[in-house]
Amino acid sequence: MSISTVRPGHSTERRGPLWSAASAPIQARLVAIITCYGALAIAPCLLAPLVGSTHISLARAFDRSIPFADNVDAQIFFVARMPRVLTGAVVGSTLAAAGVVMQALLRNPLATPFTLGVSAGAALGAILVITFSTVVSVGALSPVPLASLAGALLASAIVYALATRPGRTMSTMVLLLAGVTLNSFFSALILFVQYMADFTQTYRTVRWLMGDLDVGGFGTIVASLPLVFVSFAIFAVLPRSLNLLSVGADTASTRGVDVGRTQPLAFLSASLATSAAVSLAGPIGFVGIVVPHLVRLMVGVDHRLVLPASALFGAAFLVGCDLVARTVLAPVEVPVGVVTAMLGGPFFLWLLVRRS
Repeated sequence: MSISTVRPGHSTERRGPLWSAASAPIQARLVAIITCYGALAIAPCLLAPLVGSTHISLARAFDRSIPFADNVDAQIFFVARMPRVLTGAVVGSTLAAAGVVMQALLRNPLATPFTLGVSAGAALGAILVITFSTVVSVGALSPVPLASLAGALLASAIVYALATRPGRTMSTMVLLLAGVTLNSFFSALILFVQYMADFTQTYRTVRWLMGDLDVGGFGTIVASLPLVFVSFAIFAVLPRSLNLLSVGADTASTRGVDVGRTQPLAFLSASLATSAAVSLAGPIGFVGIVVPHLVRLMVGVDHRLVLPASALFGAAFLVGCDLVARTVLAPVEVPVGVVTAMLGGPFFLWLLVRRS
């Protein structure tokens, strides 16, 4: 009798005709889910620019015979509303997808993209610039999103360094503890900076911390796209591994998942996505926990379905929340982070009760 050896990091499963037949229903469901959720994401993105405290004519907004400087409808549509809607779609999809990955990585259904201190690092960077910087712009961009991005990346690097050791796989327990500790430390620094700031600076920092999609142009969105593309490219190769990793690292390893490679990729992709989102709109909470759980109730727990569905539903969810924020007390605009928190807080409590 011969004994076959299996190389570490390789699966013992043989993917023959039966495996292909089993994967066919998943592929059909994936196409259907992308079609349905894609339509759900496109609908509010088309509707939201047309709704607001000021009525606009779409025909007049696209009328090239009227100079742009004299076309109020075009200015409202292309300068005020379209960048805001696109920001909502990008931020919503990245936060929702990052929430799915974080929950699988930490094996905690209550984990969010902000659990590991990325948002606190981003907030500290932004608040330092708001309070102490005299620089108005860096090229065509505001220094606030750039400082926020730098703070988020710094926080991610610190947490990653603490959670990894040479020759060992990433420890999710150390990752979680390091993230929570760093979150508390950065929050203390934020309070200290706010204490040292004057009234105007404190007001600006509080408004930024509430989350806002009013980016005022397309430049900031374009600047964040490289990070978004990189994170989603990594997301695309993770779903099969996340299915097993969410059960446990040992189980995933015995089924052929390279845990030492998958865990850092999951952390890196989720951190990059969160960094891009927070640099655009500030720390908008609860998107990364509400959307993944709602999607799981509708499509199941398979990450091959949950991840793309969450990204699309997250875009629709945040654009819809921003539409409510802009219209519910018009002409006063409520920060979108307030709306998501009012929806997410009760939902989070419901999750706690449901799991207990």
